Amino acid sequence: MTGAIRIAVVDDHPLFREGVARSLLEIGGFEIVAQGATAQDAERIAATLQPDILLLDISMPGDGLASVASILASHPAQKIVMLTVSEDNADVTQALNAGVRGYVLKGVGSRTLAEILGNVAAGENYVSPTLSARLLSNLQSLQPSNGKADRLRQLTGREIDILRLVAEGLSNKEVALRLKLQEKTVKHHMTGVLSKLNVRNRTEAALLMREIGATSA
Repeated sequence: MTGAIRIAVVDDHPLFREGVARSLLEIGGFEIVAQGATAQDAERIAATLQPDILLLDISMPGDGLASVASILASHPAQKIVMLTVSEDNADVTQALNAGVRGYVLKGVGSRTLAEILGNVAAGENYVSPTLSARLLSNLQSLQPSNGKADRLRQLTGREIDILRLVAEGLSNKEVALRLKLQEKTVKHHMTGVLSKLNVRNRTEAALLMREIGATSA
């Protein structure tokens, strides 16, 4: 996308919220269009300002996670990224199932956060690698393949190579470096992977890859 990425930051801790906003402004390429402290603020901001990305905490008055479904029901194109301290599997799963585009832990550095937000604005999804690995491990032990291996067989060798690295938590840029490809080539292949596997995002594709790998080992 062109121009500054319009961000709204909603967190009930003013010092943290203002620090995030200030850091993004200093890095450049972002416009902070609003700040808020409650789930109700998030819903109002989404309805009135429609930011490119709504950066939202979980633990706030009104429940940040509960507001996601309400926001996306009225504004399905709204990109939401959770920025939280919660590493609870239930929170991560609920957030992803509700349709958030990213789940980021608050220990992340400001430049890494800026890169994540830039990727989300460009259409990618993101889950902090430690959380993604834990979810993948849980799925390996809990779910059978249910014939899903057939979908995986539709992938080309290159697509399998890329998906394996994505399942390890690598970004498109890191996959491109590892495989000596252009980043846009990796994005193109991932679009094909999502279509063939009939999944919504790279996280679901990675989960499926790891699940099938576990059941076929």
